[in-house]
Amino acid sequence: MAINTLEFCEKMTGELDKLFVQGPVTGFLADNVMRSKFVGAKTVLLPEMELSGLGDYDRDTGFIKGTVTVSNQPYTLAMDRARSFQLDREDEDETGIAGLAGQVLGEFVRTKVVPEVDAYCLSKLAGLAVTKGHTVSGTPDTEAVKLFTEACSAVQSEIGFDEPLVCFVNPMMWTALQNSPELSRQITVSEFQKGDITTEVKSINGVAILPVADGRMKSAYTFYDGATSGEEAGGFVPTAAAKNIGLIVMPKRGASLVKKTERVRTFAPDQNQSADAYKFDYRTYYDLIVRNSAANSVYAFVYED
Repeated sequence: MAINTLEFCEKMTGELDKLFVQGPVTGFLADNVMRSKFVGAKTVLLPEMELSGLGDYDRDTGFIKGTVTVSNQPYTLAMDRARSFQLDREDEDETGIAGLAGQVLGEFVRTKVVPEVDAYCLSKLAGLAVTKGHTVSGTPDTEAVKLFTEACSAVQSEIGFDEPLVCFVNPMMWTALQNSPELSRQITVSEFQKGDITTEVKSINGVAILPVADGRMKSAYTFYDGATSGEEAGGFVPTAAAKNIGLIVMPKRGASLVKKTERVRTFAPDQNQSADAYKFDYRTYYDLIVRNSAANSVYAFVYED
């Protein structure tokens, strides 16, 4: 059964793009990319703005002239990731090859791409906090409330109290917070926007709490290239020196998940010269970018087992 390749690729790319934003816990950070411009294959320009502060109004000379400086800061995307899949012509069933390919690629994004995006973004945020010395310390199972409140206070001291905050927590921290007599009555349900959908999340004192699977909350990962011996399976694993990320607190608009491309290419069996099979190529090119103006507003708790 032949498929309309162009129509299929456009539809599939659109569906997978939604999964890319809505699937990861960090997917809402894609909403923060307001204005960007790509220069070449790897570099994106994001605007940084500096404004003069208020001055005294003079009744004779009037307004004091201020300055507005808008500069486009270049950032290089680091994650250029891809995979190719083949479905034998004989695997086609009553759903058609388009339906079968949709199942395969949808499952691939949900089970492989989404966890990797979270792991990469969260490890990068934690790494920034550690590099800046913006960490809190304590014993997670007995001092979860202290760790949470200190991190929130530190971020609010930097940016004020009007900007909404988010807090990523690993399972141990989330359990400790829920079991804390001090906070258990303060946990409420609030709406949370991610892409085109509105979801409900737990929040504490207005801070959205986003629980994350433990495997995505490590401080450092090796991202397999899929070709080197020992890395053929692809994906990612924590490094030997990786630590646990207990929590990350940051402004909801404190970072941007920039994605240049997410593309599916389709080849029918007659076009595939290596096998009598349909071939589907998937590629995504992304990075997490924290602008200079927000670099001091990310705090984390990182600990060893």
